[in-house]
Amino acid sequence: MIKRIGLFVCLVLLFNPFSSLSQENADQSSNLSEEKEIKFQEYFFKSLSNKSIRNYQKAIQNLEVCDKLSPRNKTIYFEFSKNYLFLNQTLQARQFIEKALEQDSSNIWMLLHFVSILKKDRNYEEAIKVQLKIIELDPYYRESLIYLYHLNSQSDKALSLIYLLEQEKGLHQKLERLKEKLELSKKPVKLKKDNKDLDKLISDFNENKPSFSMLKQILEIAEFNNSEILDNYSKLAVTLFPAQPFSYLSRAKLLHKQQQFDEAIAILEIGLDFVIENPTLEAQFYSTLAKVYSSLGNNGKAFEFENKIKKLKM
Repeated sequence: MIKRIGLFVCLVLLFNPFSSLSQENADQSSNLSEEKEIKFQEYFFKSLSNKSIRNYQKAIQNLEVCDKLSPRNKTIYFEFSKNYLFLNQTLQARQFIEKALEQDSSNIWMLLHFVSILKKDRNYEEAIKVQLKIIELDPYYRESLIYLYHLNSQSDKALSLIYLLEQEKGLHQKLERLKEKLELSKKPVKLKKDNKDLDKLISDFNENKPSFSMLKQILEIAEFNNSEILDNYSKLAVTLFPAQPFSYLSRAKLLHKQQQFDEAIAILEIGLDFVIENPTLEAQFYSTLAKVYSSLGNNGKAFEFENKIKKLKM
């Protein structure tokens, strides 16, 4: 009998990539009688064997025997869900993974599987919510969130996270291509602004009563075209319009470019006090703070502000 159980464990490790779950399964079945335990292991192994050869319906039949022998077993629920997903039966797959997560809500493997089900159903909005929970447990999975944002037509969020990863560790080829695609999709708006005559705007601003709307246009164009003008006019914006949060945001972006990170953080914190009931602008502040902290190598604080952006959008 010992040899038989030993062989079973080896084969489970061979066929099941989530070996920790197999161990949990063994723990949960330890209260069974010896006869039931042997039968449970036999049918569980048969299920894994059938899944490995893509006989998913037969795998489910074997799991049904396991479920009778050991009811409310989260590992069995997880296996049910995986097999139903392979059969493209996403409703059943979701029902079983939700049962498993009721018992182990912080299990990353189960949560990742849940995201796969939601993606299959093209339910990207809910998939994003689950992915955010995964990231809270392990930030390694942030890259997957970029693609979910892209699939959900949330280009700004996808780009914001791409820029953060780019500053932290650089981008691999696939992400570089996605970044270029998303930036190109935003180009028509940017080109419309760039076509304005910056010199004419500056001349009009200097010759007339100071106008914040005109100064804002200067700063928006200068951010992409002229760091010197951004430097001069962002200082002027803070002086002339100290109650306008955009003044501080523009100044902080210039300070970030100049690698004056502490000064950028300080001015962003001041500017945030003037942001009232404007989630879009608030998110821009958090995004800039995340980039500055990332440049400082403080990835914990950067991730904290990225999470604040996500909560604003929920």
